Amino acid sequence: MKVFIIGISGATGSRVARLLADEGNTVSGLYRHPEQLAGIQALGASGTLGDVATTSEEELASAITGADVLVFSAGAGEQDDDSMIDAVDRDGVLKTIAALRIAGISRLLLVSVFPEAWRERHMPKSFEHYMAAKKQADVYLVHSELDWVILRPSALTDDPGTGRVSLSEAEIHIDISRDDVAATIATLLHRPEVRRRILEVTAGGTPIASAVATLSN
Repeated sequence: MKVFIIGISGATGSRVARLLADEGNTVSGLYRHPEQLAGIQALGASGTLGDVATTSEEELASAITGADVLVFSAGAGEQDDDSMIDAVDRDGVLKTIAALRIAGISRLLLVSVFPEAWRERHMPKSFEHYMAAKKQADVYLVHSELDWVILRPSALTDDPGTGRVSLSEAEIHIDISRDDVAATIATLLHRPEVRRRILEVTAGGTPIASAVATLSN
């Protein structure tokens, strides 16, 4: 399987890339800074230099041509302002959808965000705007003709993965390790029959392979 990851140098995208490459898949992705290429190659992947916030639809289509499936795991950082959040988390997804159409690719797995705003947790000031941008991207994708999966993970941690999750259309969100999110993504990519589904994932007690297999029933 040939997988292209937008956000391959990020904390989640890099984990997905390593898992897929270790399985023998062909993995490539979009990275923003030249110095990131060595790290991407160390994962067993390759890369195309570019920024989803500024690259054109045609340039992105050229980069992803030949892929079987695309993963969008990019996201603006907490230090970015609302305009950058819009450029990456909303417009970047819309641009990706357009690029997929140009390239003739139908499968997209979009990493979104848990639905709760968690206002009581004193999230950063820009978080409400971030939530709105992610929701707008989700809606646009759901109304597209693509073969999509939207994955909404809980708040992410760098704790070691457990290999177990709770995964369904609706979950009470706690938190989840990036390792377990990456493993869930990698497993979903190998189950093309799981399609046009919005899924929420959080820490839980079900082995990831079993949780994904249940979705096919």
